[in-house]
Amino acid sequence: MSVLRDAVIVARRNVIRIRRVPEVMTFVLIQPLMFVLLFAYVFGGSIDIPGGSYREFLMAGIFAQTVVFGATFTGAGLAEDMQKGLINRFRSLPMSRAAVVAGRTASDVIYNALSITTMSLAGLVVGWRIRGSLLDAVTGYALLLFFSYAFSWVMACIGLVVPTPEVVNNASFVVLFPMTFIANTFVPSSNLPGVLRHFAEWNPVSALTQAARELFGNIPAGTPAETSWPMRNSALYCLVWAVALVVVFAPLATRLYRRAGTR
Repeated sequence: MSVLRDAVIVARRNVIRIRRVPEVMTFVLIQPLMFVLLFAYVFGGSIDIPGGSYREFLMAGIFAQTVVFGATFTGAGLAEDMQKGLINRFRSLPMSRAAVVAGRTASDVIYNALSITTMSLAGLVVGWRIRGSLLDAVTGYALLLFFSYAFSWVMACIGLVVPTPEVVNNASFVVLFPMTFIANTFVPSSNLPGVLRHFAEWNPVSALTQAARELFGNIPAGTPAETSWPMRNSALYCLVWAVALVVVFAPLATRLYRRAGTR
């Protein structure tokens, strides 16, 4: 209970930053909004989705890309705290060693929830609609946020081993850019050639996108059935990845935090 209490306090400290530095939240919201408008109006008339609308096909991919990139706030935030010496100050307090990292990852779920809300409103403006049930829609949003939370533990490890927030952003871009584009986020994976298609089908970002499309009811009637196991069982595959990321990287991030504070 003390770990949970300390983590809540740290998370609250990070959330207060939204009010103290509103510019951070402004840019968090502008980027996904820009992606929605650009892809909807620039590529919306160029990419054909048989039996459906590209704008409805697009939204799940934008959601998946945004929550994955949103996890970088964890790494950048921890790197900034280390650079400013806050980690050493935290270590001087009577608090759990795991609370700083746990609070950081938890607070970033709020950032992603606000981003998803903004994107959903923008999606409604450009023609996106939720065709499934309310329960399925809530499940889809919950799956997006849980995957983002799990991925933030990976970013926490990166933030604790690199020297500056700028390096976190650059390193994250190198990994996340191909993960989110060599996927079914913006075009059907069947349109990709050979090796790229197989990579996209087993890419967890593709599974997250596919699961969101299914739960939001954005799969057009008559769409050919998926042939790969991850795409046929997208929600399960995505959950397995998310749980595995938490199990592996949460203890690793806690250990890296303890070692980082003693340097």
